[in-house]
Amino acid sequence: MSKVRAVVVDPNVPGRLALRDVEAPTPAANEAVIRVAAISLNRGEVRRSTTAEAGWKPGWDLAGIVETPAVDGSGPIAGTRVVGLLRSGAWGELVSVPTHSLAELPSSVSFAQAATLPVAGLTAYHVLLKGGSLLGRSVLITGASGGVGHFAIQLARLSGARVVAHIRRSEHETFVKDAGAHFVVIGEDLSSASQYGLYHLIVESVGGNILGTALGLLAEDGTVVVFGTSGGNEVTFNAQRFYGTGGASLYGLILFHELRKESAAVGLRRLLSLVEAGQLHPPIEIEAEWTQIADVAQKLLDRSYFGKAVLHLSN
Repeated sequence: MSKVRAVVVDPNVPGRLALRDVEAPTPAANEAVIRVAAISLNRGEVRRSTTAEAGWKPGWDLAGIVETPAVDGSGPIAGTRVVGLLRSGAWGELVSVPTHSLAELPSSVSFAQAATLPVAGLTAYHVLLKGGSLLGRSVLITGASGGVGHFAIQLARLSGARVVAHIRRSEHETFVKDAGAHFVVIGEDLSSASQYGLYHLIVESVGGNILGTALGLLAEDGTVVVFGTSGGNEVTFNAQRFYGTGGASLYGLILFHELRKESAAVGLRRLLSLVEAGQLHPPIEIEAEWTQIADVAQKLLDRSYFGKAVLHLSN
């Protein structure tokens, strides 16, 4: 097979995303070829597609079946159901994935569930690792109605934390409470989160005045982990209050940087085991065919749904 279908940027079509024929993958020795069954969308890749050059292939998250195993003998055998992660180009019928970025699916975990895990699930997982032991400690999660936020609430709750979720719209309150939040703070201002005490870990993805306030809500030796700035890149904060807390820290997290230190396969296996046990529930809000990629991507940019969107490939 010399050509396969994939999602590519086409500036001449509405939404700039379309299915086109591209060259079939040529795997490296440590890469398996995966026949993709489901993909999920993340804001970062969709946002980049709005300005990327024609022909760029977006896509981070995928789940499917190993068509051709890696020739170096690493990774799963042909026919294995897997979930995987790429830096780009995951949204195609056939893709090559390094075996250190693949994990085998338990039989009870669907392709749709698995496809939500690579970026959103692993980001939440690595953010919470920065907090160390969370047992009995307070965790504040901003932007909690998104995919990462929803996973972070569940994982923090499973870790024994007291979880406070911040959302900007009241209609998302039930969504985050169902995920496991003990308390919910609603609105454009985070200051009311102080009523629940100071925080050992703050999971932050909004930026702007939300991050500025969050830096003043840390307990001694507490950490704010920032992985996004959806509400603004410029931040003003009380520096004296921040350093005067004692041991307070601000950590900038980029998932692909974290994956240099621990392979994606490690975290994915841990997340899959929780899904298999019924302890972690992927927040799937939309399921559709991948032919609807442009429409679903625009809905993500418009924030017309919360949780995750999963698209299925008709192979």
